Amino acid sequence: MNILEKIIETKSLEVKNLKKHLKRLRLESDKVSPPRDFLNSLMSDDLVGVIAEVKRRSPGAGAIRPKLNPVSLATDYESSGAVALSILTDTKYFGGTLKDLREVRNFVGLPILRKDFIIDESQIYESLVSGADAILLIASVLDDEQLLDYREMAESLGMAALIEAHDLSEVERGLSAGASLLGINNRNLKTFDTNLKTTIDLIRGIPPEVVLVSESGVHSKEDVSMLGEAGVDAVLVGESLLRKDDPGKGVRNLSGQDKRGRSVG
Repeated sequence: MNILEKIIETKSLEVKNLKKHLKRLRLESDKVSPPRDFLNSLMSDDLVGVIAEVKRRSPGAGAIRPKLNPVSLATDYESSGAVALSILTDTKYFGGTLKDLREVRNFVGLPILRKDFIIDESQIYESLVSGADAILLIASVLDDEQLLDYREMAESLGMAALIEAHDLSEVERGLSAGASLLGINNRNLKTFDTNLKTTIDLIRGIPPEVVLVSESGVHSKEDVSMLGEAGVDAVLVGESLLRKDDPGKGVRNLSGQDKRGRSVG
């Protein structure tokens, strides 16, 4: 199996147990505060937004920042100009937990993306109850019906759904599922190889009204400037920030890059 298949196999076992709590999660979801507006946080007319990530490790990179303090890191990101946060909550492969998300939610005002491998509706309710404002839906692990249903479910609960694609067919499937927020992952989740050219190659044909995020492989303000010139609305940045002695300074360096609007075709 490739890395992604291994992750989904593990996640399926976790979800099997979580589904037993679906009724309770639905009841709890009625009592939570309304989610923050993740989508609107990315919709600056002039500048590429930086979504800064909280992550300890990854299968491809190994240990990145294993002893990070999620709240300290997130508050540093916020004060440095990040427009939103991405928090890894997968434990086995990325070293994260839902506790990280809940703790950050209590101290930071930015909207938060729960970055995990969503394969069942129980995880969507769990995300809301845990304080997420948006969830990640990965096209390569969901069928067309799931993409549509899970997007609609998330949005009905007040959350945003970031539909993630890596190739043209996945972009088309995301748009067909009604995505208002589309992510292009420059990292191949099967091999974990990364290339920013993935975003540049796929951006044509994505309607201007769809908010577009370029994920992974962003290291410099020149990278952000290039993506902004191509019409990207925001970049999601993890490893290159987390390996710096001062991640907040990294956010400040990437922020403030101009973007231009996209045209169809």
